Amino acid sequence: MKKQAPIALAAALALALCAGCGPKGGTTGGETLKIGVFEPMTGANAAGGAMETEGIQLANELFPTVTVGGKEIKVELVVVDNKSDKVEAANAVERLINSDKVQVILGSWGSSLSMAGGEVAKEAGVPCIGLSCTNPLVTAGNDWYFRVCFIDPFQGVVMSNYAYNDLNARTAVIVQEVSNDYSVGLAKFFSDSFKKLTGDAGAILTTVNYNTGDQDFSAQLTSIKSLNPDVIFAPGNYTESALVIKQARELGITAPIIGGDTWEAPEFIDVGKEQVEGAVFSTFFASEYAGTPEASAFLKAYGDKYHKNPAAVTALGYDGYLVALDAVKRAGSTDPAKIRDAIAATSGFAGATGTVTLDANGDATKSAYIKVVEGGQFVFKTIVNP
Repeated sequence: MKKQAPIALAAALALALCAGCGPKGGTTGGETLKIGVFEPMTGANAAGGAMETEGIQLANELFPTVTVGGKEIKVELVVVDNKSDKVEAANAVERLINSDKVQVILGSWGSSLSMAGGEVAKEAGVPCIGLSCTNPLVTAGNDWYFRVCFIDPFQGVVMSNYAYNDLNARTAVIVQEVSNDYSVGLAKFFSDSFKKLTGDAGAILTTVNYNTGDQDFSAQLTSIKSLNPDVIFAPGNYTESALVIKQARELGITAPIIGGDTWEAPEFIDVGKEQVEGAVFSTFFASEYAGTPEASAFLKAYGDKYHKNPAAVTALGYDGYLVALDAVKRAGSTDPAKIRDAIAATSGFAGATGTVTLDANGDATKSAYIKVVEGGQFVFKTIVNP
């Protein structure tokens, strides 16, 4: 289906990135900084992994070296496919640490995958920087995992406020991808916030479930249609979410359908076509709102190379790489433990997606951007500050 294009892109990115990823003489004695990347390059989340890796690749091309203790050394990327699978995510991180000897790791698209890999990194004592993994459990209880994105409690509040204030919704239905930690977590935060806003414990009329990979949602949608909600909140993977919306519209459901950051993938529009017009979601970055000098530099470099606007997670991939380099510079060392401590102390770092200051949990406090699908494009609506 639509997965062939992202898989091809992912493969091309992996080949480009890994052309020099094998062990080299400079990898000992601190002569090379090795950054591991574990992303879904194949499988259900391949498009997300490809977009994040694209941002990391661009950053590496622009900043291929880092100064450590007054000496400029090469930065080497090692990309491993976690295959959109939790077990494979853990295996990917194990390989990066034990076989490839990386000193810091970036990734992964998908909170479930990040949590699986994070346990391995924690045990080994190698720091990770998450890019778009928004579930709070990614960093909870893991002093070795950090992230450059906002987290779902904030995103859930943003979208519940949008439903209540902008759509004047007083009743809602939730459609959640029950096998996806991201979807379940975000649905809960939306639900809690929406009930508080409305002052009505029954404001969420029902929550219906589906599994990753499902393609027929007629049973769930038929039950929703009879409830006639003011809004439908449907956070989930881009392909399944697009199918949910498409089938809802074909069934005659006219309620606004809103979601989260995972919708911002070309496949969402490719699958949903005109039926996803008007779909609204929260995300991490908007090309129309270049809030820092680094954002302007990123947009110019990306536009010069790819001749299009970047996805928000691509900008986060770029920022994750820069935060890692900044930490290595401040640490004055390629030792993972020292890099970890420097990452934890990150404050006021101006990246492409805004200023990164990490809290005690290793989470960034960032603004959210609201986008809508219009004319087959993702169009910026507004920015919501924390």
